[in-house]
Amino acid sequence: MIEFKLPSLGADMTEGKLLAWHVQPGDRVQRGQVVAVVDTSKAAIDVEIWQDGVVQELLVPVGDKVPVGTVLATLLAPGEVPAAAPAMPKAPATPGDQAPTIAVQAQVPAAPDRQKEIRQAIAAAMSRSKRDIPHYYLAETIPLQVALDWLQQRNAGRPIAERLLPAVLLFKAVAVALKNRPELNGFYADGQFRPSAAVHAGVAISLRGGGLVAPAIHDVQRKPLDQLMRDLADLVRRARAGSLRSSEMSDPTITITNLGDQAIESVFGVIYPPQVALVGFGGIATRPWVRDDGGVCAMPVLCATLAADHRVSDGHQGALFLAELRALLQQPQALDCCEEFVA
Repeated sequence: MIEFKLPSLGADMTEGKLLAWHVQPGDRVQRGQVVAVVDTSKAAIDVEIWQDGVVQELLVPVGDKVPVGTVLATLLAPGEVPAAAPAMPKAPATPGDQAPTIAVQAQVPAAPDRQKEIRQAIAAAMSRSKRDIPHYYLAETIPLQVALDWLQQRNAGRPIAERLLPAVLLFKAVAVALKNRPELNGFYADGQFRPSAAVHAGVAISLRGGGLVAPAIHDVQRKPLDQLMRDLADLVRRARAGSLRSSEMSDPTITITNLGDQAIESVFGVIYPPQVALVGFGGIATRPWVRDDGGVCAMPVLCATLAADHRVSDGHQGALFLAELRALLQQPQALDCCEEFVA
């Protein structure tokens, strides 16, 4: 028998409220299928299942709030025969005796309550981060004339909806730079660091009503820029519509915060545990710049920052990462590929 448990959808999540079941006893399910909707302190999340099987019993009624790790349902593995009666157990009664396949059967908190929950969740996660993680911070100013010229040429003649934003170049450059700095990409838990073999970049997204989420774009290192642009636009749209998936919330290996639209110079972020690094980008600004030949020019520049965990890396390794990031953004055409990540 397979136990389907409420997953942790972020370091700040301790419990969740079941909003809906999308399955009922007797249904066959496949890996990656959305089977439930759970309300966390930040958003309503579509929860996927990661085993094939047949739903045997739904154990948690819609509307109940339960801790992370609670068994929500049991499944029979493919080919497994139930030990009890051949008929599948019935699902627990839901509020109003509605069928368990109704999309949303429990109420999401009202806007003021939601804002209070979001702020409390963010405060709890950031307090834990500053208490437990020995942060160090580095910054690097990166010239962007080459990258912006390349983007302009790449976008020429394209419809607005298909144009690339500077953000996708930054995200891809981070992922590629991590190839040689795996100590910045992964999770620190139970007293040890587990590097990740892929870059699942958590993207900090501000919500329209206030608050912040950081769902992941998966396998950033493998994707060409056009695909990354589509994925980023889709992620932002779904985050603000409240239709994120559990896999996007549970496995970011590093977080990227990009405040370029706010016209600030730099941002020094707080690491989101159990991750071990956060990369921040400020706005693009024109500044006096001394060229290699000693001449002075007006240069579009950007401040990239790194917050990293001293238990796993140090300033030397962090500086090498930022230097690699700067070098990669001087050859943007090389970033437009789907090269396999090698840790």
